[in-house]
Amino acid sequence: MKKFEAHILVVDDDDRIRDLVKQYLVENNYLVTTAISAEDAQSKINFIKFDLIVLDIMMPGKSGLEFTSENKNKLYTPIILLTAKGEADERVHGLETGADDYLIKPFEPKELILRIKNILNKTKVKNIKRLVEFGNVKIDLSKHLIIKNNKEYKINNTEKTILETMINFPGKSFSRDEIGKIINLDKERSIDVIITRLRKKIEKDPKNPKYLQTLRGKGYVLWIE
Repeated sequence: MKKFEAHILVVDDDDRIRDLVKQYLVENNYLVTTAISAEDAQSKINFIKFDLIVLDIMMPGKSGLEFTSENKNKLYTPIILLTAKGEADERVHGLETGADDYLIKPFEPKELILRIKNILNKTKVKNIKRLVEFGNVKIDLSKHLIIKNNKEYKINNTEKTILETMINFPGKSFSRDEIGKIINLDKERSIDVIITRLRKKIEKDPKNPKYLQTLRGKGYVLWIE
């Protein structure tokens, strides 16, 4: 199973820049989630633990600076700001607000990778839960494994992302729409299939789940406490 260097959130309203940054990061072995606005980014950081955020300053609606300012006291994820050449004041403000670094557009993709590596090497971020045990089930997110009754089941990156989110918010219900945003998938039927697949790996009786349950009218919830 492929192991990624880190999980990066790329936030930019410019489709071209967002897609180019994602492509280059993926080519360099990073897991990438994208957001088209600060509001979109906010909805994703509420459910996913990212290792680093690449954030454009100038966006319609809430700016990157506003996003940084609003999250500085509750978000421990490093932030690299993307700025235009004439935004010197904004860059200074961003660093004062809590951003870790900035890059001026246009920039060399290699420089972005170097800055990401530098920050991740220097920043010690408290890890979220990677290993949990409940009942006769053991989930090891680092190894992409579910172990049930001493039998191993591999999980893919999509399954891992869903479990990672639910494990760190036990007892919280997630609608199909919320799960879709977490994994960048908007097909409800596909989400149901993924949940069914996970139940087969976790539950003793997948048709009558004890841990990964459906809450009528609300969505899915993982009971592990």
